[in-house]
Amino acid sequence: MKQWSTVLFTDECRVSVAGEGEAPAPRLPSYGGRRRTCGRPGVRVPAEVMDEGAGLSLAIAQVVRRLKATRLHSQLEREAKEGLRRPDIAVGSLRDDVRRFLAASGWERKLQNAVYRELHVLPPPGHPAASPEHAKEPLAYMREAQAGWERRILKSLNSMSTELGVPLARKRPAPEQKELSNKWNEMGTDEPDLSQFRPVYAPKDFLEVLISLRNPNHDRSEEVGAQSQWGLIQVPLNVQDVAQMREAFADLALNIGQLGIDDHTHVPADLFESEHVRLGKRVVSEQDSAAAQQYSRQGCPTGLRAELWALILNSTNEPEDILNYDQLKAGVIQYDLLVDNLIYKDVKLTASNDDYYFVFEDFLYQVLLCFSRDTTVLEHFSYNSATPPKSYIQGLYGVMCLCVPGKAGEEDYVVVYPPNGVIPFHGFSMYVAPLCFLYNEPCKLYSVFKEMYIRYFFRLHSISSSPSGIVSLCLQFERLLQTHLPQLFYHLREIGAQPLRIAFKWMVRAFSGYLSTDQLLLLWDRILGYDSLEIVAVLAAAVFAFRAENLMEVTSLSSAEAVLADLSTLKVMPLLQIFLFATVI
Repeated sequence: MKQWSTVLFTDECRVSVAGEGEAPAPRLPSYGGRRRTCGRPGVRVPAEVMDEGAGLSLAIAQVVRRLKATRLHSQLEREAKEGLRRPDIAVGSLRDDVRRFLAASGWERKLQNAVYRELHVLPPPGHPAASPEHAKEPLAYMREAQAGWERRILKSLNSMSTELGVPLARKRPAPEQKELSNKWNEMGTDEPDLSQFRPVYAPKDFLEVLISLRNPNHDRSEEVGAQSQWGLIQVPLNVQDVAQMREAFADLALNIGQLGIDDHTHVPADLFESEHVRLGKRVVSEQDSAAAQQYSRQGCPTGLRAELWALILNSTNEPEDILNYDQLKAGVIQYDLLVDNLIYKDVKLTASNDDYYFVFEDFLYQVLLCFSRDTTVLEHFSYNSATPPKSYIQGLYGVMCLCVPGKAGEEDYVVVYPPNGVIPFHGFSMYVAPLCFLYNEPCKLYSVFKEMYIRYFFRLHSISSSPSGIVSLCLQFERLLQTHLPQLFYHLREIGAQPLRIAFKWMVRAFSGYLSTDQLLLLWDRILGYDSLEIVAVLAAAVFAFRAENLMEVTSLSSAEAVLADLSTLKVMPLLQIFLFATVI
């Protein structure tokens, strides 16, 4: 009896059939204690460097289980059955013939891309005896800090609901539903009274929580006088130094062509740009997610970026996706949520006042309102240290209140609120705004944003020990500055202008709203290409290095902020290359 199992290679990420008793499939190698993304396409990692055993079996089972729950599984079954009717399919070579048919019709590539996505989204398998909480976040003090932060958010939202007399959710009357449906594409023209609403929290509030983090098991007495005491983040996490980052981001080296540098008008196109565009078109035509990710490490051409990002994220725009978006839209029209007002307020305070993004106000409302209703986003809480907020309907009149898990009585009906489990904060809409330059269809825009969020953006506003989590990014930023610009760091600290207090707002938004859009997209190319947010911390340190001479002259926090107030003229790639590869270590 044969069993379906997954064989994962860094060059193909392909799925095949393995019989009982056959050697287990190799696992993707780890790098620096992290799950390693697929390497250069066409380079097969030798089996001897890959671990075998129970961890691999769990990873295979997890991927296969998730894929069986997708529509791709049913589509593959249907196509395989269709293939059986072909005259060139022989009983003696049934398996090989069906696989050749699926490969020729493009379905094998779709399956490879789906497996590749799962490898990026899912965390590496932990110990079989580990609790689900440990799988979400292995450090207990991080879990406790996140739980405490969530209680503060719920209290703030409940207080707002009570003070303003606005329910957490209500069904819209029929006339209101009709009105919203008619003006769906013109919601920016509506001016509801939002004066009483306030953001649940701002990045500076979140920073204070991170600053207070301490590991109760860590003895800091041995580190008295060390540079680590200079910074605001005082947790013992392992972050990379510049030497390690040079190895991790080797494709950004000075001798490798980069969009953002080698595509400028003074550089002949035939030296790099023409060939890079030609290669990009080939990657798009091949529809290979692994190749697209590797390609984006050198930057994506403007005309191909939308297709390449969708390919890397395995984001589709099929009829089923459009139907799902329409269902979410119907949910927005039918029900009014308190968080809708927070979304309106945030867009008005941020994107609507931005010279680059104000024209996309309608798109932002559409995408974010639909996002708040999408229950499939809840899946990311299986590897997110956060827990989705719960609300309960209490009493005869169905009063809905947010509750701390375990506090609701047995008679109450507990549901996740909002349906996607994500409470928007000040600046949340800026995760979507840059994508509006790439996608002019709301459905496609929504699909890409959702994938970006559940892969990367959620890590920027949750407390965890992940190398791409905001805690590690803050520590990374401070360590880089302390190591390579100690005089600047000490000077700013002494005048009460801790660098992290200035840079935090950049990092928590992945620089959205601070860099010019073309430079921001070049940065996000590299986030996707390296499957990591660590490049954000490097850029933040590089900005301080670039403005170091001016910063050494300032005498207060306000003057330091003034020096770093405008980043719109900065060029991302030269800053990253100089900081990583032209710095003496």
